[in-house]
Amino acid sequence: MKNLSIKQLTKVYSNGVKAVDNLSLEISPGMFGLLGPNGAGKSTLMRTIATLQNPDSGSIHFNGIDVLQDPMSLRKILGYLPQEFGVYPKVSAERLLAYFARLKGVEKKQERQALIQKALEVTNLYEVRKKHVSSYSGGMKQRFGIAQMLLSKPQLIIVDEPTAGLDPAERQRFLNILREIGTEHTVLFSTHIVDDVKELCHEMAIMNGGRILQQTTPEAAADKLKEQIWTKPIQREELEQIRSSYTLLSSHYKRDNTLYARIHSPEKPGPEFTASEPNLEDAYFLALQQANTAV
Repeated sequence: MKNLSIKQLTKVYSNGVKAVDNLSLEISPGMFGLLGPNGAGKSTLMRTIATLQNPDSGSIHFNGIDVLQDPMSLRKILGYLPQEFGVYPKVSAERLLAYFARLKGVEKKQERQALIQKALEVTNLYEVRKKHVSSYSGGMKQRFGIAQMLLSKPQLIIVDEPTAGLDPAERQRFLNILREIGTEHTVLFSTHIVDDVKELCHEMAIMNGGRILQQTTPEAAADKLKEQIWTKPIQREELEQIRSSYTLLSSHYKRDNTLYARIHSPEKPGPEFTASEPNLEDAYFLALQQANTAV
């Protein structure tokens, strides 16, 4: 089994920030979502797994490879799409992929062409293969990043905040592509967007402060809060009082412009509260709050 095993990983930067704090994770094949706010340490963890920086301590293993001792072996089977990547020259997607394929050691022209065609088709870029990548939209560039990764037939794929800044249509296209490749690869998907994980991942972890707060599934995280989520219509000026009196998870306006407070409580807090079906966002906000309270 191509499991990714991370044990007791720690990374402290020179300014004293502990970006990864004694972190352990076991990730099986399929789509795994790493959910956490900006600054949680997700990108540091991703770069460390991708062998772009060394941790201070801990171990990483994938499919029999000791990643920290033998980074080159992992790089041969790794696909990595960082949060931001380089500026592309004024070259067509087709020509640029051919160049990358040669860099990856695909010498035979026929094999190269077959790989490129499949990568373009999977990422829905075949129709625009003759256009310069520099002219692509943000979402198209992200999809091109996936196409580039697929040339080396990666066994482990790491994508860091891939949908940040994408419009809804591009985001959906990108998620559909990840969903498709996630059936054949181990994909580690980092995001601060709850809906990305809910729609895409069969397993997930919530991360903050360099630590894993919870490893679960999107369904189990929500189910754990059954009969513990309550809502109440409030006035805007009541919000701070609600925040100080209850575990406030979120507040939102409905169509009639009424503001609703959404709180967590094992028992009904009062007659004016109505039971609400829990969701992954509730579980995420509660995990963050409980971690902050424990500090």
